[in-house]
Amino acid sequence: MKKITLMALACAMFMAPAVANAQEVTYVEDPAQGYTFNRFQDNWFVGVLGGAGVMMSKYDRGVDFGKRLGWKGNLVVGKWFSPVVGLRIGGEFNQMKGATMIPAYGEMGVRTDMNDKLNGKAGNAFQYFNNIGAFGDAMINVTNWWCGYRPGRIYNAIPYVGASIHWAFYRANNGAGDWEYAGQAKKDGQKRYARNLSLRAGLLNTFAVSKHVDILLDLRFEMMQEHVDGAGNRTWVEYPSALLGLAYKFNKTDWTAPVVPVCPTYKYTDAEGDALVARLQAADRKIADLEDQLRRCGQTPPPGPAPAKDAPLATVYFPINVSKIVGVQNDIVDAVANVMKDENKNYMLTGWADNYTGNDKINTRLRKDRVATVKNALVGKGVAADRLNTQINDSNRPDVDNGPKTAPLSRAVTIERMK
Repeated sequence: MKKITLMALACAMFMAPAVANAQEVTYVEDPAQGYTFNRFQDNWFVGVLGGAGVMMSKYDRGVDFGKRLGWKGNLVVGKWFSPVVGLRIGGEFNQMKGATMIPAYGEMGVRTDMNDKLNGKAGNAFQYFNNIGAFGDAMINVTNWWCGYRPGRIYNAIPYVGASIHWAFYRANNGAGDWEYAGQAKKDGQKRYARNLSLRAGLLNTFAVSKHVDILLDLRFEMMQEHVDGAGNRTWVEYPSALLGLAYKFNKTDWTAPVVPVCPTYKYTDAEGDALVARLQAADRKIADLEDQLRRCGQTPPPGPAPAKDAPLATVYFPINVSKIVGVQNDIVDAVANVMKDENKNYMLTGWADNYTGNDKINTRLRKDRVATVKNALVGKGVAADRLNTQINDSNRPDVDNGPKTAPLSRAVTIERMK
């Protein structure tokens, strides 16, 4: 959906300055975006298939291949949930022909056509019976998966896997030859198995005749439980088969891709073309003017640095709540006194205290005491008192104040030359 949104925005931006005769944005299906799911009632199908299968158990090797071929029939109903994934269910009939052991034949009463040796193997006899049951398959359309969905494609290859359940019926050896359900009779209390399960896989080949009709070729392999080889004897039988049939598809049979906008080809009139040319020429002139300004700006030497503000001659710092000169600050006062005695200038001494600690009364007293202390120290070192002017400032030092972290820098007396 991001692709669709970006394309729509691009079209909107392109068409914003369009004039009245411009074409409108059109919308088309884009298979590259995938396919949307159809309604539940769409993409259903029914089918009928007929063919033949052959039993291939260890007992069946005694019967010629042709004699083991039996008819098959399927009725199916199914649905495709996308161009790739589908399900089908149905009922089926299997005519099973092969060999069985004579002891089993005698116990089950299965009608046979041979009571003597079968192909020289003693104890085996030819048998036949019918399986009737139901099945379900999951299908994958690999043609649409690997090659992409294309409406109207004639051939599709559809592998499937599934399972089925069958009930066995046979002509009883009771003289009348009636068909009987294999599970309805018992002898000597022995269980008669009549329900057969099978696992199946195959390849369904579809050939489109029209939008709603397909020809089907179903190639299948099953592993089937075959219970009529002997009373109580469960044997897995390989059972390959091939079926041919028709399918009819209901309601909507194809799939719809998401709709995306297509930007129109914009065509200009002569007047619009002339206006665009004029705008481009004006833009070229403006670009040339800006390039000229940039070139001249590069040829102008940069201005020199701005004159720095006169810095204080010195700063004497004090501990918190102290107005006495301590430690190395005495060396600073000595050095400043020597400079002052060599200069014929007057000086301004300013007393400071930080406003982050104490109160206004205490801070005012500290400012006055600190500036008085520094002046007395300078006079004591030989500087004329009339050259020393004093004042206090009730704010934090603006040149160093940067919050409570810098409060110690405002506990000071600054000494500046006066002009």
